[in-house]
Amino acid sequence: MGRSQSLPRGDDPRFGPDADDSDSPILHVDMDAFFAAVEVRRRPELRGRPVVVGGVGPRGVVSSASYEARRYGVRSAMPTSQARARCPHAVYLPPDFTAYSAASRAVMQIFRDVTPLVEPLSLDEAFLDVTGARRLFGSPATIARLIRRRVADEQALTCSVGVAPSKFVAKLGSTRAKPDGLLVVPPGQVLDFLHPLPVDALWGVGERAAEALRRLGLSTVGDLAEAPVGMLRRAVGAASAAHLHELAWGRDPRGVSPEHVDKSIGAEVTFDVDVADPLEIRRALLALSAKVGVRLRGSGQVGRTVALKVRLADFRTVSRSRTLDVPTDTAREMFDTVWALYTALDPGERIRLVGVRVEGLASAQGAPRQLTLGAPERGWREAEAAADAAAARFGRSVIGPASLMGDPDARRKENPPHP
Repeated sequence: MGRSQSLPRGDDPRFGPDADDSDSPILHVDMDAFFAAVEVRRRPELRGRPVVVGGVGPRGVVSSASYEARRYGVRSAMPTSQARARCPHAVYLPPDFTAYSAASRAVMQIFRDVTPLVEPLSLDEAFLDVTGARRLFGSPATIARLIRRRVADEQALTCSVGVAPSKFVAKLGSTRAKPDGLLVVPPGQVLDFLHPLPVDALWGVGERAAEALRRLGLSTVGDLAEAPVGMLRRAVGAASAAHLHELAWGRDPRGVSPEHVDKSIGAEVTFDVDVADPLEIRRALLALSAKVGVRLRGSGQVGRTVALKVRLADFRTVSRSRTLDVPTDTAREMFDTVWALYTALDPGERIRLVGVRVEGLASAQGAPRQLTLGAPERGWREAEAAADAAAARFGRSVIGPASLMGDPDARRKENPPHP
């Protein structure tokens, strides 16, 4: 999100919705301020007000900010304390990933109604290849307009779409179309589109690399394209130099990969105050296990390896994992595993952050289930699935592990995801 916020909106008529899209079959669809927009959708009284979603404690980080909040300089990945200083009158909300995941599934289904070639990048963005959809739905720009209309009509949300001959250019296109816009880049004008952009618009150019390139006098993509590759190697290394040189000339051969699957699903919390109380750490791990279980079941996946992450007060980070005999998507089994890992670790120091992650993911369809001698026919998974159904109807806050009910969650908040 930070990269998109650094690029200005594109208003060049050469790249408007009516530009030649005949050889630009790749779409990048990016939801606008997604988490904040979902919150405003279910709280209409917030419409038009600055809304910030993320950790609300002193160590919290902004996950999403409405465009009203962005006018005050609030950005994703910014410390919440800094956001409050810039926009104290904003509405600050903790993230609700159950609601965001449900909205994401509905939006992704709209994409798949148009083409099976959909590659999700995160909850709020995806690449689409609409080559095969033209006969049924029309040109790529027409399809982009259809998608934007359906997202608005059916989900009461807005999105921005870039239409281009490659994934890289399409993603930049959606960024420059924000908010609630459509931008088309014809193949013959890719360099006209790319070369005026700041050098940090290129994938792989972070703050440090951008500064190194600017010291060489390379401030735009066009400057970088014309620079000798040897100069780039000295600034960013051989591998990055070759990669950036190709992107600067608009060359990106990657296709849309619809089989993209998350390698892991996890959640973590940073405590507002470093803690040593085993009971509080236990409660945090239980809450995290519940969140991961919801996400696994919501995505129809199970995982074989359960991992624990612990960050100590001095910022040292320790990780431990255990591979189960059969894959799981139940919070109870995840919690039992990470608590055993934590107990064995016995850090003996104050804790800044804990995390739970499940790896080795596979489809839950047909996955083997753990059978325990003497266990009831219907057990933890059925109970948690029933809780999912109740939460979908009444909200996640009204149901959960008994030891967590009534917890004001005043000392910690979940860290925002990093796509």
